[in-house]
Amino acid sequence: MIARVLYRKSVQGVLKYVLEKEERTVLGFQNTYSDTDTDLEFFGRVLYHLGNRHGSEKRYVHISLNLPHGEHLDDREFFQLSKKYMEHMGYGGQPFVVIRHHDTKHEHVHIVSSTIKEDCLQINLSNDIRRSIATQKHLEKEFNLSPSPDTKRTKELPKYEMPEFRHRDENGVRFYIQDIVNIALQKYKVRSFEELAQHLKNHHIELRTVERNGRIGVSYGVKVEDGYKSRFINGSTVHPQLSGPKVQKVFEKNQSSKLLPLVKKRLEKQLHTTYQLFKTINPEHLPDILKSYQKLDCKLDYNEEGDPMNFTVYDKSGHVFRAEEIAPHIGIRQNPELFKSEYTQMNGESEQLKLELQKCIKEAYRDAYQNLGRKLLFSEHIESMPIKLIVEEIAKSERFQFLKKYLHMGNRELSELLEKQFHVVKDRLNVTEKLREEKELNRKVALIKQASDKRLFDAPNQRAVLYEFMQSVGVKHEKGSLTYSNSRRHSVKLNLGQVQVPKQIDFYPSPFFIKENERILDRLLNYKSEKEIRPDPTAIFLPLMFPNVYGAMAQKYRQRFERSALKSYHKYTERMLVSFEKSPKDYVEFFNAKGFYFEKIEEKLYVASIYSKYTVSVPIAPKTQAYLESSKDFNIVLKGQSEILKDIKTSGRDNLRNLWATHLIERGQYKKASYLFVLDGVRPNLPLQQLEYHMQNGLKQALVSVSQKQMANKKARLLRNGVYALGNILGGKGYKEEEPFNGFKDEFTDFTKYKGRELSK
Repeated sequence: MIARVLYRKSVQGVLKYVLEKEERTVLGFQNTYSDTDTDLEFFGRVLYHLGNRHGSEKRYVHISLNLPHGEHLDDREFFQLSKKYMEHMGYGGQPFVVIRHHDTKHEHVHIVSSTIKEDCLQINLSNDIRRSIATQKHLEKEFNLSPSPDTKRTKELPKYEMPEFRHRDENGVRFYIQDIVNIALQKYKVRSFEELAQHLKNHHIELRTVERNGRIGVSYGVKVEDGYKSRFINGSTVHPQLSGPKVQKVFEKNQSSKLLPLVKKRLEKQLHTTYQLFKTINPEHLPDILKSYQKLDCKLDYNEEGDPMNFTVYDKSGHVFRAEEIAPHIGIRQNPELFKSEYTQMNGESEQLKLELQKCIKEAYRDAYQNLGRKLLFSEHIESMPIKLIVEEIAKSERFQFLKKYLHMGNRELSELLEKQFHVVKDRLNVTEKLREEKELNRKVALIKQASDKRLFDAPNQRAVLYEFMQSVGVKHEKGSLTYSNSRRHSVKLNLGQVQVPKQIDFYPSPFFIKENERILDRLLNYKSEKEIRPDPTAIFLPLMFPNVYGAMAQKYRQRFERSALKSYHKYTERMLVSFEKSPKDYVEFFNAKGFYFEKIEEKLYVASIYSKYTVSVPIAPKTQAYLESSKDFNIVLKGQSEILKDIKTSGRDNLRNLWATHLIERGQYKKASYLFVLDGVRPNLPLQQLEYHMQNGLKQALVSVSQKQMANKKARLLRNGVYALGNILGGKGYKEEEPFNGFKDEFTDFTKYKGRELSK
């Protein structure tokens, strides 16, 4: 089901549209003197009276609920669905009418109401689209309808479709035109009627404009190759948003875009770079070259003789440019020396080719480094990497495949070209990386000094957490110097005395969290504002990854960290709840289910967390507060928070581990979350609706798979124990069991070189 919500300043035009259709059925009224027998004229006066009590531009609402093609609801069911939709959207107490139209293939109803209440106040319209999406998903389940897409999708224009119109009525032609024109305006940033006509031409739609009294009118018609030709239909009849003035506004908006000159400049540079790479280009090969090399879509324009004379670029931004619009010197006719040949040949001596080969080598080094798990520093990897592995990586790259296609060289000649650039790139990259690594290590050392000087940790715990603190920023202490945790290549002298190494290491220094931790600590110690800190949403899990570091942190620093991390995670959670939140009540209860709660302090609404060491809270946006307070039951909902939070605490789910399991599930890391649940019993803190969604989306299968694997491992372990006992008698060697899964490893990286123990429960 797709719900469309439109707001209007006047109601007469909307009522005229929904009531004057011949093929219509009034399903019923709500909150009038009768749900079925209300006089339509009287209902119109009621809405007019309500709307005139307020000066808003959004006095009236026009909602259409559209079922998928082929799905059916009878009149009673559709009316019930409509009432429930309006209730969830906050219109449960407002007068409204539900009218069913039968003029399209898909079943749909129109609902007309007012946003102005009896007390002359307007219904809070904040987050209306978000609530509408969540409501339609909820009702799809209740009424057994096909699920709507999770994200807005731009349909592709059908390629050279040959529709059969002879047996279609006028509505069929109108809806075909409406569909194609709408898709074209969504897909491309059209800037003129001439450009729009070009987009519609291949889909058998003609466009005609007429100027009257300074206003441009537009009409559309269909002309098919088999001879069928429809009459031209006025744009406003096709759809109110496709009238001449409305479409002209779209053109003006696209023409005045500040990005337009920047896009042209970028395209000019991309085309110029491409021309520098080639000696000659067959114009017919240009679309393939631009697509492979620059990721640009291109279409050739031909003259009457069938020869390519120009080209049009379809940019990823949605803008469409002919060559002369990008730059006067960039077209095919302006470059006869380049486009004169039927043979496409890359210039083997060009500087641009050298640059491309150097890029191939750099990318190969970085890809190989990622694949091998970063066991060394990148500079060490560059020096130790066998040339054979680098060549294998180069051969797999798309860039190299493109160069090979148009160089027309044998493998030997190509190898010679690569060899000339190989040592240049290797030496330059090695020097650059060494300097970067030295600079980064010095920055880490400066951070450790700052932590001591500015008393990052409480005095009694400063020495005890020193080892973990150094690990949390990716360094270690040896013989009066600091080096990287995974290398001794670089070192900086810093005598920290005797560093206590813990007997048991209960944390896993993930590269992602090391980087995030270093960034957060640097900004905390330099007293930057919360706006400047801007932590990643996953920063809230840093106390889980480095428990001793954050456990010993001085209160003023810990509070600043928790405040900024909470603010970031709150925004992230709001985005995660978009598809599920139907009302202010849902908003609060969904946050409660994850371990967060709301409190009112001096008329201002704040969000806080049960996971914080200290009591910290952050204010929510005024618009969000107004939206939440628009609910009549908001105070009751606030009082009910304690029961939900009490359940979390009594069931032992008030730990960051449970929130981490939640985060893994929300990111689609179902297998890792399943290991946490099956092996460690860590339950996620998720609202029931979200949990059901993820169970259907793959979490259930992952849980079954991990559980079965665990059962198989237990059986295998019993069998191995028997074999091992027998082996001891016979003098055999013991079996080394595979390393167990660690659910607290960073979900973005999984480098096996880090073999820390699992976090304690």
